[in-house]
Amino acid sequence: MENSGGITASLQGRYASALFDLASEQGSVAVVEGDLVNLGEAISVSTDLAGLIRNPRITREAAGQAMDNITKLLKLSPLTKNFLGVLAANRRLAALPLIVSAFASIAAAQRGEVTAEVTSAHALSAAQLTALSAKLKAREGKDVKITASVDPAILGGLVVRIGSKQIDSSIRTRLNSLAHAMKG
Repeated sequence: MENSGGITASLQGRYASALFDLASEQGSVAVVEGDLVNLGEAISVSTDLAGLIRNPRITREAAGQAMDNITKLLKLSPLTKNFLGVLAANRRLAALPLIVSAFASIAAAQRGEVTAEVTSAHALSAAQLTALSAKLKAREGKDVKITASVDPAILGGLVVRIGSKQIDSSIRTRLNSLAHAMKG
């Protein structure tokens, strides 16, 4: 399996890659990917959960029990449950958000997709997102999954990041470039 960007070179990439391989063997990549999306959302919403996975004073056993309870609460698959147990036993729960992201990248690459992080000054409509996706697909030659966010500080335009490439057509950047050019 080829992973773009050297994902498997990092700790979280190795864990994500191992989980992806197991999920592929069991034919449950979509299930595990859904589990990880739910888990990632839970971590971003719950400050208690985010604090738990980053707390170095929690014992391996307590972390494992907490992950078992979270697994039941979120109704995660047995493979994801076992994986969380391994992370708890190896004291790697702090890397979980990065593992979730790495797994999503590996799964998208396997499907022939790329993810584009799009930042705009105002929320984009469904029609705008569809048109942008079509243009990015034509440019990249692959299906593009868009993750949209809003940052009023860019004033207008878009900032699109695909992997290590960035297309910045924001008004803020144009104004900064103009101010820099005027300084001489």
